[in-house]
Amino acid sequence: MSKRIISPRQHLSHSQRLSLALRNVTLLPGETPKKLTSVFAGGLFSFLIANQHAAAQTAVHPDDQGSHAHMHHAPNKSVSMHDAMTPGTSGHNQPQAAAHSGEHGKHAGLNATGTEYVSVHQHHPSATRQAEAYLATIPGGTSIVDAATVLKTRNATNADVFKYQPGVFAQAPCGSDDLRISIRGSGIQTGLNATRAGIMFLFDGIPFTTPIGTFNELQEPLGIRYTEILRGGNGIDYGSTQLGGAINYVTQTGYNSDLYQARVEAGSFGYIKEQLSSGHVIGKSDYYLSVTNSYRAGYQQNTQTTNFGVNFNYGFKFNDKVDTRFFFRYRQTSEGNPFYLTREQVAENPKQMAPAYRGLNTKTIEPGSEFIADRTTIHIDDQSKLVAGFSYINAPMNHQLGTSSSRYYLSYATGTVDYQRHDSLLGHASDTDIGIYTSHDLQSRVEARVRIPSAFVAQGGGSFNQLITNSNLAASDTVFHVRNNTEIFKNFFLTAAGALTYNPRAGKQNFPESSSFSQNSLFFAPRGGFRYIVNPNVEIYGNVTRSVQQAQDWQYLAGSAYTSGLATGYPHEWEKLRPQTATTFEVGTSGHYLGTEWSVTYYHSAVHNELLQVASPEQVLLNISSYGNASPTTHQGVETSFHSTLYQWQGNVISLRNAYTYQSFRFNHDATWGHNYIPGIPQHFYQGELHIDMKNGFYASVDAEVSSSVIASYDNHYKAAPYHIYNFDVGYLWPNKHRQVFLSLHNLANKHYATGVIPVATEANGGAAAMLVGDGFGIFAGVSIGFN
Repeated sequence: MSKRIISPRQHLSHSQRLSLALRNVTLLPGETPKKLTSVFAGGLFSFLIANQHAAAQTAVHPDDQGSHAHMHHAPNKSVSMHDAMTPGTSGHNQPQAAAHSGEHGKHAGLNATGTEYVSVHQHHPSATRQAEAYLATIPGGTSIVDAATVLKTRNATNADVFKYQPGVFAQAPCGSDDLRISIRGSGIQTGLNATRAGIMFLFDGIPFTTPIGTFNELQEPLGIRYTEILRGGNGIDYGSTQLGGAINYVTQTGYNSDLYQARVEAGSFGYIKEQLSSGHVIGKSDYYLSVTNSYRAGYQQNTQTTNFGVNFNYGFKFNDKVDTRFFFRYRQTSEGNPFYLTREQVAENPKQMAPAYRGLNTKTIEPGSEFIADRTTIHIDDQSKLVAGFSYINAPMNHQLGTSSSRYYLSYATGTVDYQRHDSLLGHASDTDIGIYTSHDLQSRVEARVRIPSAFVAQGGGSFNQLITNSNLAASDTVFHVRNNTEIFKNFFLTAAGALTYNPRAGKQNFPESSSFSQNSLFFAPRGGFRYIVNPNVEIYGNVTRSVQQAQDWQYLAGSAYTSGLATGYPHEWEKLRPQTATTFEVGTSGHYLGTEWSVTYYHSAVHNELLQVASPEQVLLNISSYGNASPTTHQGVETSFHSTLYQWQGNVISLRNAYTYQSFRFNHDATWGHNYIPGIPQHFYQGELHIDMKNGFYASVDAEVSSSVIASYDNHYKAAPYHIYNFDVGYLWPNKHRQVFLSLHNLANKHYATGVIPVATEANGGAAAMLVGDGFGIFAGVSIGFN
């Protein structure tokens, strides 16, 4: 296939631009060491079943704080009944948090989401409400996901966590951990590789996004207390300069978890997931430990998945001003890969795997990834504090995805320092945040080895495990960021911010021939915004932000390919990819009225040098693809969330929540593609849920997910079929006890549909293999129990 890169240009202000690239780069990473047996997990778990909702019910120590406890002093906002009682709903200002504590006593018996409000807000209010209050000060699109809401049903993957979040498109094709997630068009080209792009991810305020991307396997949803989503430029407080923004997972601690808890989920496609956890406070110390184990035989052929993980943290409070918390995460996974089907194959038999890969036993093995971190907080005085963090990541991977295997040996070190203070200027609140984070490769070695010797006969033959290529990468990301939020006059706030990014990249191929490259980039990303509280029920906001995103370091190996020997078709030269830049403006409103809480945001981005991917069938067999910069593109969209209390009586509530996202991503006058849409993501995406919560603990819901057709080729002649699926959940939470049971029915109509699309260049004579399958009809059940 010919390789063509659309001419890149600088970015303008108002749209996002894009450019298509067809270049070679090793895609996924790999390695195959030790494998902890799941027998240990199975024996450990087969004992009882735990309620994470219960974990939220324990008494909370006053020092239980979230990862980003800012020194902001937002004025109280009046809160509607619905606002005060809806944990986990999405939207810009679900956090009318300053008023939550006062409203809670008033409405404790009339909660819009049943007993979950009582558990989340009454029993551990400080951290979750503090996070809500922080998000409320940001002039742009944000939302928060409370685990107590998510845990009322199945928690198989992170796709379950991100449901009903406006502007977030998150799918788990084939039921695997390889989450396809995009915010505002970030990372829409990514296939089933093991590192996400375009969004900064953090655990407890410490980034685990590295120069190679974000590791999927570390993102176990169980053991999380709440998740912050800061879309686009709104993630700058965490140091994110990426188009998609930032997502911060905040872990359970000993202050808000049960002494013993267990949880079991099981159901269709051979699915079973077990968790055993414990948390406790001992004097000045506390700990939280969660062990998970899961297995899934798979809906589609060759989609068997197994994983085992440990999530542990230990906190120690030296005195009233200094505390520290140590974090450890470990996870190992093995996932079968069925590869891509055509639209016709999805419609006829979505359970089949790609014919070209049958018999190859294609899979990805992540034999044991580790995240080790520490976060220390120093309260300098009542108005300021310093937070310092450090992390080490080791993530070996072995991708056996074609005729060869790609093995990655990866380790990284990350450091963060953040200083926050609150001041008063002429009687008005002024909050300042200054921080720096830096992430460096310690080891980043990539090998390709022969996996199917018979496939290399034409290249002279090769023995099993024979080395094909060997490369070393060297890269780092350093971001210095500053933000000030000041009340100019009553209820009108101005935000001024900026980030300076330095992203050196280098690489050397050592075998079969030598080639190397090195480049540096230094960019400034400014931001300005406003927030105006019109009245206690309505707020408007807007901002303009420049984003900068460097390519993942493995994507640079994208130049000309070898034409002879075992390495035929593999890239040999390095491409000097330009950083993707964009100028985005957004405006929106949030508020509540007559029992309805809403958030509506419009954004418009001008993107230059957008990083895009495409792969030919021959490249996919070699586990490589083409990357390059595109000509200017425009991204724009609308992100909406509505959550309404429809009817309530005697402490029982019927509610409706909706999240609709419109997104349009196009080329601007491209020499090849003209004004075509960028493929890979639906233009219209809706999720809605009708929910009933009874005071006695019973709850039930019916929900729908609707997607427009997804363009699958750059020539726009090939599309995945639109789909709509319906799900049903029913459960019971024992009032004032840590017990729960639930039953979930997924895809009630057994719809055949593609949940993910990996773009191809052209329609390929009527149909190309570009689609990833969504699950058919399934039944799942869960039980959880907790003890103190």
